[in-house]
Amino acid sequence: MTANAHTTASPEGLAAQLTATGALDKRWRPAFEAVPRHWFVPDVIWPGKFQGTGQASAIDRRSHPDAWWDAVYSDRALTTQWDDGEHTGPEPGKVPSCSSSMPTMVAGMLDDLDLQPGMRVLEIGTGEGWNTALLCHRTGEANVTTVETDPALADRARTRLRERGLTPICLTGDGSLGHPERAPFDRIIATCSLARIPTQWLGQARPDSVIVAPWAPDYGSEAIVRLSVTDSGNAHGRFTRSSAFMRLRQQRRRSRPLREYLGGRDWPADATQGTTSLSPDEIGPWERMFALGVQLPGVFVWPETHNEGTYRLWLRDKEVTSWASADFAPGRDEFDIAQSGPRRLWDEVEAAYRWWIQQGRPGIECFGLTVVGEHRVWLGDPSQPVPQWCSTSDDWTAPCDDDA
Repeated sequence: MTANAHTTASPEGLAAQLTATGALDKRWRPAFEAVPRHWFVPDVIWPGKFQGTGQASAIDRRSHPDAWWDAVYSDRALTTQWDDGEHTGPEPGKVPSCSSSMPTMVAGMLDDLDLQPGMRVLEIGTGEGWNTALLCHRTGEANVTTVETDPALADRARTRLRERGLTPICLTGDGSLGHPERAPFDRIIATCSLARIPTQWLGQARPDSVIVAPWAPDYGSEAIVRLSVTDSGNAHGRFTRSSAFMRLRQQRRRSRPLREYLGGRDWPADATQGTTSLSPDEIGPWERMFALGVQLPGVFVWPETHNEGTYRLWLRDKEVTSWASADFAPGRDEFDIAQSGPRRLWDEVEAAYRWWIQQGRPGIECFGLTVVGEHRVWLGDPSQPVPQWCSTSDDWTAPCDDDA
């Protein structure tokens, strides 16, 4: 399959489109034109949907080459692996575990990285290898080290890179450990989401270096953070945009079954029931989830969809001591809630939501992160840490202490 250079469905066309929208910095346009995305995309893909979330039906290059080509040169993420490679066949698996990221996201993160020619860079999450190749074009392959935890993906990416004459250091292993043998690095970039920035990365980064990574609170949602590393080995920086990456495998959350929270009983079990005027839909948008999630440590959310637009929003803690639910139905002004355990999780959500409203509904770019052993999210500047709500304290109308 080929495409004319001036068409949108081509490396040059994609680069031109991204440049026109402001997503692609002019410094990176030569790399996007010289390193075609299709070199690093397998025959079978599941394109992300243009609207909403999830993946469209599989497209096989061998039977539908035109549709495959158009998907590759659209601004969509392409799922390329399910269930850590255990799933086979054309139907989607349970959990996507590798993808070729959306080109606007790739371009934005590379712009955040501010990678200059000759800089030494560590990439965590080789995946299919496209981002690795872009890094090689920008700074020189001898300066690129990339780590992939999945042996099959690492071998596939290594082969594709070599076929294109690129021989960066391609390692198979635990990306959270970095690669001390090649340290120190001027830049570190992760293409998988993190619950915490590994201390090994900070130790392998030069002073004044930059780390770009997707970071996610327990609650859900996620954003790209651009961190500057200090002389003392700490880091701080702002979030630049929302994101949705697959979690670093070594930091995946292992959810406990809902029945364990309910003690084996049917809902509402021993919960206290009531109503709320805060609609679950009000706390559902992705960026809003982030603003709430950074205030709710150890809490995660999950919607259970019912019929005709109704759903039950579940809140659970990581310790399997507390849970809450809120039932949404269209057109209602009051919503049924239930809460159980020492943490009153819905009350905490309401407190976090009120704080966000009081701050003027700040977006993701208003928040930042400081890593000084622990991770502290702040609003505006590092002197303004966001509250950490904890309803087990005697007077929890005020934010919890750091140790709560």
